[in-house]
Amino acid sequence: MISILLISLINYSQETINFKGKNYNATPIWNFYCEDYAYSTKLKTQIAKTENGGVLKLSIETSSENLFIGDKILIVLKDGSLIYCGDKNIHENFGQEKATYYLLTNLEISKLKMFEIENIRFQIIGKETKFSSKTGYFLASKKVINNEESEKKDSFKSSLDIKLLFKK
Repeated sequence: MISILLISLINYSQETINFKGKNYNATPIWNFYCEDYAYSTKLKTQIAKTENGGVLKLSIETSSENLFIGDKILIVLKDGSLIYCGDKNIHENFGQEKATYYLLTNLEISKLKMFEIENIRFQIIGKETKFSSKTGYFLASKKVINNEESEKKDSFKSSLDIKLLFKK
């Protein structure tokens, strides 16, 4: 048990998010799966510890630089509670991958430490064309539906990762 905790702490020291020109310690990247978004099924999710709470980074591949995650998102926790995050218009492009950052309060971080993230509801906005990926509302879940490997593949514990990060 101690060796697992030590390995986890070593891994955390290597994960960072660069937000507004400053590096912050972060959780590992968690993959949430979106079956309705045909262009890319993975919503990459990561949380960083900041001076005033945290930063949530969501990123997904799109077919156009004009498409990105925007507007409000909804984080659904295992106990059924919800965390709403408003768009602060902080976006980055990494080639086909687009990232959007949302601020989390200390109260929201406390909830995330206690309960697992079950799914994230988000919106892809921008100028859609005939040949681009779709815009609209999407649901990204922790587990892949209809995939026998999902239990092995997605065994991360978001609440544990967040607890470890915020102990530093």
